[in-house]
Amino acid sequence: MSKKRYLFYISQNYSYAILRPLQKTILARGDEVRWFLAGNEVDDKYLKPSEARLMTIEETIQWQPQAVFVPGNIVPSFIPGVKVSVFHGFGTVKIDGLGRNGHFTIRHCFDLYCTQGPESTEPFQRLAEKHGTFKVVETGWPTLDPLFKPDDSVITKRDDRPVILFCSTFSPRFSCAAAVYDKVKQLSQDNKWRWLVQFHPKMNRDVVEKYKQLENDNLSFVETDDVLPLLKEADVMLCDTSSVLIMFLLQGKPVVTFDNKIGGSHLININKVDDIESALERALTYPPTLLKEIEHYCESMHPNRDGCSSERVLAETDKLIDNGLVGLKRKPLNIIRNYKMRKILGYWKL
Repeated sequence: MSKKRYLFYISQNYSYAILRPLQKTILARGDEVRWFLAGNEVDDKYLKPSEARLMTIEETIQWQPQAVFVPGNIVPSFIPGVKVSVFHGFGTVKIDGLGRNGHFTIRHCFDLYCTQGPESTEPFQRLAEKHGTFKVVETGWPTLDPLFKPDDSVITKRDDRPVILFCSTFSPRFSCAAAVYDKVKQLSQDNKWRWLVQFHPKMNRDVVEKYKQLENDNLSFVETDDVLPLLKEADVMLCDTSSVLIMFLLQGKPVVTFDNKIGGSHLININKVDDIESALERALTYPPTLLKEIEHYCESMHPNRDGCSSERVLAETDKLIDNGLVGLKRKPLNIIRNYKMRKILGYWKL
């Protein structure tokens, strides 16, 4: 039996960690993976020596991938293979200034959306019925497979102190990094807790540098393309409206949010800087009522916590490869978007 060929089309550095669990599953069954890096916001320094990259669109087309996995919003239609959206995060927090959720914008690029849980599956199923050009299957998010397989990475804590992970998104409208800086600085000078600080890769560099200056025996600033080890190591998270908090909650661990725009009984949400310390202290007690709310929330966001989402994604993708796009309408021509992508990628052949 010939090997199947799967392309990973990425444009951001965080995409490496998103797709590697899927790559591990593909390679384990003897099939092939190639990476294509699109645009100037993704750095090839994060590629491992064992990972194969296709350098040009011509090379990519010649390789003839049977499926293309995309953790972003768009992918060129002129690349061969069924197009599969695996998402770059959870969508419930992605509300713009007009109240719109871009997570559910259909750009007519994908044949299959592999959703994470009922919260995202149901809206996409309604959109699939409306457009008729793609399928939707709730598979779980392959990115999280290592989170639910504790044997994959053993976290050794440096000492017995509770670990607080502070994460923040980059958008000034949603980020709390600037607002809580003085309080984090103050708390990090006390050795009762150990702090890990990790920000979205697009975070304002001035903010990043300020927090780097705080590094001491109690606080480490971590720049990484893989946040999962940090999620495992921490006991409690301090966050804002970043979707990374959902990944943390899926472990059954509490999150303290500062000025969260969505809220909910699964969070300890505060709006005053002076309440941060007491909120973290409460979170560290793991209140049973709060843990029940967290579990209820996680069931709607990502009920499959068996570490086997990669296998489900591949099974659904292979159905499309083997059976074709049976029952789906033709997509709109997407002339303007495809022209823009051709211009960005410098590819004009028909």
